[in-house]
Amino acid sequence: MEGLVSLKTTPRISFQSIPSFNHRSSFFLRRSSMDLPLRRSKFPATRAQQSETISLKKEEEEDALKVKEWEVGMFQNEVAESQGIRIRRRPPTGPPLHYVGPFEFRLQNEGNTPRNILEEIVWHKDTEVSQMKEKKPLVALKKVIENAPPTRDFLGALKAAHLRTGLPGLIAEVKKASPSRGILRENFDPVEIARAYEKGGAACLSVLTDEKYFKGSFENLEAIRNAGVKCPLLCKEFVIEAWQIYYARIKGADAILLIAAVLPDLDIRYMIKICKMLGLAALVEVHDEREMDRVLGIEGIELIGINNRNLETFEVDISNTKKLLEGERGEMIRQKDIIVVGESGLFTPDDIAYVQEAGVKAVSYTSSAHIAFVV
Repeated sequence: MEGLVSLKTTPRISFQSIPSFNHRSSFFLRRSSMDLPLRRSKFPATRAQQSETISLKKEEEEDALKVKEWEVGMFQNEVAESQGIRIRRRPPTGPPLHYVGPFEFRLQNEGNTPRNILEEIVWHKDTEVSQMKEKKPLVALKKVIENAPPTRDFLGALKAAHLRTGLPGLIAEVKKASPSRGILRENFDPVEIARAYEKGGAACLSVLTDEKYFKGSFENLEAIRNAGVKCPLLCKEFVIEAWQIYYARIKGADAILLIAAVLPDLDIRYMIKICKMLGLAALVEVHDEREMDRVLGIEGIELIGINNRNLETFEVDISNTKKLLEGERGEMIRQKDIIVVGESGLFTPDDIAYVQEAGVKAVSYTSSAHIAFVV
């Protein structure tokens, strides 16, 4: 209160006690010495400030986008892990600078070394697809698809071959190399091999399109389609994004491979819808009980491939097919009228008979020596 009282007594001290000369001289000094230069520099300074503000805003937006992308990646990994998927989509990285968010206390420092060959392939594919998307945006692919010829009935061809021969329909693989076996054929002509498979009685063809690990290419797929081969074509690729499905379609694919060991359920559901929209069949590949159970719980599945090769260790065991088709799983597959494809490790007539007895109606081969099985 004393302060308030003292403030009330101060009005007797007036600004009029300040000499007016000093006030006017200060005013004229500011006018004469500073006003004109300020007018000349005002606009450039404003533009610079605006530019700096825009730059800062852009940096903030880019930082926010990086944080969001990083959080999405972390969330995808958590969803995948909850579904038993051990393959990480990309190398683990630390959070963006000054990151504060829901994953702040859940970070894992596992290093950036792939755990197995499948994870190595997926990490490389992530970089490869990002580069391809920059050159060929999805909008451009959709325009090409508008004028693309119709697809061929991959699923129908397998069913027809099985009904016609009483044996599993053959999906013959056009493959130059693999990580486990190296170069399979030095003198590799994809069109010549595809024609030989078709002449030998193959119902469908599978074309490897991965370049780094399998020495394949989308150009091989396109060349086979343009060569007049009538067999429906499966694009055998490590799909991690829907963009690859569109790209496979414009290159002549009639079906696409989706690997449950890599893709969470939500991705598989979404990609199956994309496939149906584009007229493609989706071959969903599994290699253990948990993956089979996941896939059987997804609506719209018509074609399941059972890989007898563990994609993490590359060990092969054809009894895996029988194990995954026993009991309730086999009954559900029959009720849903799902076609099962046996994959990997099938080299003799006895191997074929074994998986056919288990419930397989199609098989996948690499060597043309086995074409006689379905003729």
